[in-house]
Amino acid sequence: MPSRPLVSSRFLRRPGVRLFLGLSKACFAWHFLQTHGFQVGPADGPSMLPTFSTYGDWIGTNMRCRRGRGVRVGDLVLYKMPFAKYDMGVKRVVGMPGDYVSIGTPGEHGEDTMLQVPDGHCWIVGDNLTASRDSRTFGPLPLALIQGKVVAKVLPWSERQWFKNPLQEVEQ
Repeated sequence: MPSRPLVSSRFLRRPGVRLFLGLSKACFAWHFLQTHGFQVGPADGPSMLPTFSTYGDWIGTNMRCRRGRGVRVGDLVLYKMPFAKYDMGVKRVVGMPGDYVSIGTPGEHGEDTMLQVPDGHCWIVGDNLTASRDSRTFGPLPLALIQGKVVAKVLPWSERQWFKNPLQEVEQ
């Protein structure tokens, strides 16, 4: 006895059904690219001056670097803020697990206090230290909160550029 198909091919040929299936596929592809590929979004706020303007800059993020995969000291990262569930931020990584970092702001009391970054965490700071809420405020950031590595400035068009890690490996 031949098996009967779940859905008749006549049903799938209807224009409304074909449109719905096509849109569903496009939405799935868009979601997959946004969460596992490359994401473009705004970078607002003064904490990363002069790298990014206060308003109007858009950045490209490599989402394959989730949870700290492939992230090194000197990289810019997109992360979920530990104190605000739905807010995101962009900061520069200055310490990875096992590194020692200064937990103070240069020129302030307590600037010489050192801390070893615990396993599974990193230390992030904004380029504009006086206007940045970063690891100096909330402590080491869990690597699980890193959403991706910022790799490009997309807008404004006249300032577009690729970001490379400014640090170089030490040759022994």
